[in-house]
Amino acid sequence: MKMKSPRHLILIFGDQLNRDAAAFDDFDSTQDAIWMAEVDDESKHVWSHKQRIAIFLSGMRHFRDALLSEDIRVEYTQLDDGKESDKLSNRLGIDLRALSPEKVIVTQPGEWRVLQGLKKVCRDEEVPLEVRDDRHFYTNVKDFEEHAKGRKSLRMEFFYRELRKRFDVLMEDGKPTGGDWNYDKENRGSFSKGGPEGPNTGLGFRPDVLTREVLDLVDERFADHPGSLDSFAWPVTPEEAQKALSNFIHNRLAVFGKYQDAMWTDEPWLYHSLISTSLNLKLLDPRDAVAAAEKAYEDGHAPLAAVEGFIRQILGWREYVRGIYWMHMPEYIDRNAMDAQEPLPDFYWTGDTDLECLKQSVGQTLEHGYAHHIQRLMVTGLYALLLGVDPKKLHEWYLAVYVDAVEWVELPNTLGMSQYGDGGLMASKPYIATGNYINKMSNYCKNCPKNPKEKTGESACPFTTLYWDYLIRHQVALKSNHRMGLQLRNLDRLNEGDRSGITKAANEIRSVSACRTPSKT
Repeated sequence: MKMKSPRHLILIFGDQLNRDAAAFDDFDSTQDAIWMAEVDDESKHVWSHKQRIAIFLSGMRHFRDALLSEDIRVEYTQLDDGKESDKLSNRLGIDLRALSPEKVIVTQPGEWRVLQGLKKVCRDEEVPLEVRDDRHFYTNVKDFEEHAKGRKSLRMEFFYRELRKRFDVLMEDGKPTGGDWNYDKENRGSFSKGGPEGPNTGLGFRPDVLTREVLDLVDERFADHPGSLDSFAWPVTPEEAQKALSNFIHNRLAVFGKYQDAMWTDEPWLYHSLISTSLNLKLLDPRDAVAAAEKAYEDGHAPLAAVEGFIRQILGWREYVRGIYWMHMPEYIDRNAMDAQEPLPDFYWTGDTDLECLKQSVGQTLEHGYAHHIQRLMVTGLYALLLGVDPKKLHEWYLAVYVDAVEWVELPNTLGMSQYGDGGLMASKPYIATGNYINKMSNYCKNCPKNPKEKTGESACPFTTLYWDYLIRHQVALKSNHRMGLQLRNLDRLNEGDRSGITKAANEIRSVSACRTPSKT
């Protein structure tokens, strides 16, 4: 028997698992229906890590079951139910023809690609589409456009200060708590020789029956995809997300600030919050995270520097990168200001390298689908930047391998912040450094055959070689950047012999790195 046509068909995507989303406004369970679909293409348009696939599918199925428990009609397509599931737009088109809703309603998706496909299929099927603002965020796209209007350059710090004032976060009598807007200088500590004390063992959420079914499905259907499912323990429900937040606030926030940039061998988690997946799938409201951190400071459980640093990541960076993404898409994804054209080395997919910092960072990424922000920015990202990898290729890798990756947040952070591909829109200078930075912030170099102090020679660290080569190659382009002045003056001290030796060594590194990426079939 044909199902009754719904008045409104509410679309819910895998990164929209919040019951208070704008798409649910005016929802009437007697007339409306929810539509959700698992499709192969969302795992294959980039060669997604198995844990990334699993967290989205498990989160979606748990959300579906929660809606069903409210006696809400859910039109749901599973990958293993025999329905056509190649592409999201194809599946939606089939269901629109079968269901004939009066209107389609959706909260703004997290990817330009998804939004454009959605608009096209609704237009083709002649069904009205209503796209609503995403209230999960503190701000909307228009807020950011208003902030950007008339500015010659955009910087996160100024947007962050506006939001601190607007939402009265860490403010006292109209001034920032403690007298300063940020305490970044206090949040750059490295570990002593003994390493971290009481390291984080990870979140450890044991997969329930539903999640285990998903893990089995992913392991069979996406067997050739990168990564392992053995350690899967991510939150997949709002209740688990709240527990993850509480765990961080009570056990790690107090030292998070000081050591947020530090790295250590075989310690993937350290003192980080591990809530980015929960935030980006909308299992956790960012306001809850900010409020919990602020309360920890007020109650004397965490120092101001740690609390402010954590809040800045959510209220500052997270809101800022989303504004950059929607303001500059679709052309943003093709920006390549430094004309970087090198292929992504194959060890990014295998972890097979003798460079300890990359072996550690890529290895844990493949094992857990996770690396913290400094491992991404100043290890995997830095190497690709110095090598000259096409920023779009690195973006595709980041989008594929990290469990928290949704394009609105991942693309500006990778192409802009990490690779300087947007020419300074996101960051005021390229984030470049020699291997000495990694040596300072970790113990990786102690277990590596390369010496971060050496530019050339058999034991030279490729990061150091490529750092000087980067300055040589881009000296003219960077000359007008006042923040690069000291680094370029240091470059001027090198004689022609040093320069030619560095260039030769860098080219040799590139020739070895330019290997074929593993087949993604």
